[in-house]
Amino acid sequence: MTVTPTDHSPAGPAVPTSRGPLSAGLFAALASPRQAPPGVDEAAAADPYGEDLQLALYVLYELHYRGFADVAEDREWDPVLMPLRRALEQRFLGALRADVPSGRSTDVVFGELLAEPTDPRGGIAHHLEQEGELWQIREHAALRSLYHLKEADPHAWVIPRLRGRAKAGMVAIEYDEFGAGRAEDIHAQLFTELMDDLGLNTRYGHYVEVAPAPALAVVNVMTLFGLHRALRGAMVGHFACVEVTSSPGSRRLAAAMRRTGAGPAAERFYTEHVEADAVHEQVVRREVIGGLLAEEPHLDSEVAFGADATVHLERRLASHLLNTWRTGKSALRNGVGAAGPCSRSRRHPVIAPDAP
Repeated sequence: MTVTPTDHSPAGPAVPTSRGPLSAGLFAALASPRQAPPGVDEAAAADPYGEDLQLALYVLYELHYRGFADVAEDREWDPVLMPLRRALEQRFLGALRADVPSGRSTDVVFGELLAEPTDPRGGIAHHLEQEGELWQIREHAALRSLYHLKEADPHAWVIPRLRGRAKAGMVAIEYDEFGAGRAEDIHAQLFTELMDDLGLNTRYGHYVEVAPAPALAVVNVMTLFGLHRALRGAMVGHFACVEVTSSPGSRRLAAAMRRTGAGPAAERFYTEHVEADAVHEQVVRREVIGGLLAEEPHLDSEVAFGADATVHLERRLASHLLNTWRTGKSALRNGVGAAGPCSRSRRHPVIAPDAP
């Protein structure tokens, strides 16, 4: 039987505006197969955390999820694009390996993650719980939507790379993330309802246009780890880091929703994670990490690296948001966020009505 691919992905978002020569060249190549993408030397010289590289990598990765409205579906694994993607990944991964501690053990890393920080002032959840304004909560949700509208999807890539206890534990957690068989309880759907409460645009990928590089990087690293079997240990470390830190952070964000009157669905999303992730923390440490390292003990430092890389990127995002918000300015790229009182009507989204 011959399978004819669909020409385009009508449900996908539009390709965003480019932010430099890498993304501009890539988008031109996506628009026309006759146009060659940028070369690997250009990617190797780019800022690994910069707007141009992170946006180009984000768009290449999105071809594996919902795609884009004007990009043919069969470009997902187009061999013409693969050298560029590989070069972008190597540049990003190389920076992460250089910037986070090396050779640490899983026990040391997760011992630190389980301890409450002595100085919480650098945390987004602490800020939003204690003093965050509703416009800041809306901006935070808009940026987090790049992941939460596909919550748990990137982590599913690692399932075929695991076996035994690790696979069983991972699937058990993912089952909860995907609503335990109930479509209305899929966590991505719950986040859609959170966004609706906050008056945000709920279309998938809508806010990539205004997402700064630090927000793109925290999403990109999940797919980077997930798509490569050689990085399965790092993906488990990333996933475990998210689950271990989620419950206390979600408790603070639920309190922020109550304090600011964000709405019942906005609060529910985080209260759901407080309960679920407290259980997931135990499963991920004992079964997923424990099962993986029982079979592949040489991956211990890779699991630690995945967790440390996650913390590193989250701190970069927190620094960007908090440093900008404390000046009273929007943290979104176009600078037209809701810096002040806002309506929760979807007719008044975080970004201006004439923006994409």
